[in-house]
Amino acid sequence: MMSPASLAQAADRGSHWPWLVSAAEMAAGPYRALLPAAASLLAGGALFPRVAERTPADELSSVADARQFAQTTLRRWGVTSRCDDITVVLSELLTNALRYALPRPGGWPVRVGLLQPLPGSGVLCAVADPSPDLPVIPQPSNYLSESGRGLHVVEELSDEWGCTPPGPLGKVVWAAFAAGSEAPGESPATAAAVSRPGAPGRP
Repeated sequence: MMSPASLAQAADRGSHWPWLVSAAEMAAGPYRALLPAAASLLAGGALFPRVAERTPADELSSVADARQFAQTTLRRWGVTSRCDDITVVLSELLTNALRYALPRPGGWPVRVGLLQPLPGSGVLCAVADPSPDLPVIPQPSNYLSESGRGLHVVEELSDEWGCTPPGPLGKVVWAAFAAGSEAPGESPATAAAVSRPGAPGRP
């Protein structure tokens, strides 16, 4: 299995996306089942890890552009079995960040990113924001509340998700999706036989 250190080294190769490193390390730690067995990242060749990122406009209308960005990127990468799930989850994470993460001096702008470490591996999607507040899934009694409702969708569609500890620049909320095809009629979320992490709570 790929270690957190090796995945972090892969992230370091892309010096333009250092904000993804902490999320990549976290996902490669207790959730190694989402990543393929590999002797080293060199097995991926010059084209891996694959990384795509965007800094969307600071308005909710940019969510539609982020969906198009995700779909176009994943199709280009040949990741078709989870394309819809990843697109929906990225949309929900971005919507949450745009609604609740207030800008602060020196903090990250809201960013979206996709990462595929190796050929045939799972995909990590992530959204960075400057807020120090953790995402919180509302309790059933508060389910109709707008705040945090999209995190139920994130939990349902992703195989694992989490949030990096907030730092001086902000935090990264991420979701991981295992590679592979699901049986006909079976949802990707059901097909993935991995346990979800305990829910971190709201941006």
